[in-house]
Amino acid sequence: MGLVVAEKTKKLQVQLIRSPLGRKPKQRRTVKALGLRRLRQVIVVDASPSVLGMVRMVSHLVEVKEIN
Repeated sequence: MGLVVAEKTKKLQVQLIRSPLGRKPKQRRTVKALGLRRLRQVIVVDASPSVLGMVRMVSHLVEVKEIN
């Protein structure tokens, strides 16, 4: 049996820069599902395929930076 070494997952810093008010309900739900509640709020999430898809869906509302 060998040792399993965990891969270092990439992290993303996501900041809400535009309000989801007045947007389609699906986009508002996506912002809420990411955990963003207030303007200029910053969260750090793992760069999984599901999160990347959610960020792409609301890319006009958020600013994303990759963290090492």
